[in-house]
Amino acid sequence: MLLTLPDLLTPQDLQTARQLLHHAPWADGRDSAGTQARQAKNNEQLLHDCEAARRIAAMVLAALERSALFLTATLPRRVFPPRVNRYGGSNNHYDKHVDGAVRRMAAQREHLRTDISCTVFLSGPDEYDGGELCIDDTFGEQRVKLPAGHAVIYPGTSVHQVRPVTRGQRLACFFWVESLVRSDAQRRLLYDMDMALLRLRQQHGESPETVALTGSYHNLLRMWADT
Repeated sequence: MLLTLPDLLTPQDLQTARQLLHHAPWADGRDSAGTQARQAKNNEQLLHDCEAARRIAAMVLAALERSALFLTATLPRRVFPPRVNRYGGSNNHYDKHVDGAVRRMAAQREHLRTDISCTVFLSGPDEYDGGELCIDDTFGEQRVKLPAGHAVIYPGTSVHQVRPVTRGQRLACFFWVESLVRSDAQRRLLYDMDMALLRLRQQHGESPETVALTGSYHNLLRMWADT
């Protein structure tokens, strides 16, 4: 499932992030990439242990906790600590690749399964040319270039790339989610059901039918969840 999360970050969040990034320390993005990804990756990443990286990560995690849409769409079990990257100049693209299936979270000394990938845009589309996030799915290639503060989630199994940035800089935050429900198809079914229930409650309030359907939703979640 590919889904946009509008206005995940507030204007104040974005202003704070920009201030933090003004003099932030950047490193070659390939330093954190695996063997295959190093051949495709050509960007910069914020050093993950600097103050700017820590504060932006905390800001994004707080925004995720506030987002009902993120929670119902991803059913998160664990979230990889968000990172920040930059595309521009000679470090301006990331060719087609698939994210590694498992990432190590160094601080927690644990591993996380990358069921869902997420990008949060920190630059507006008018601030750079190119830089589209291109995701291959069953309906063909989807090109994503969202307003600052918006986010997109998509299956971690997807082949994707960031097209070359030919003007300006593309700043974004990225991370992965390990879901309680491993299957993308099952997560999509639960999401569609939850959204339909929300609309039914808005139109008719609580009724025996919505109570029964809510029970079906939770029984499916109980059947599929891996806790």
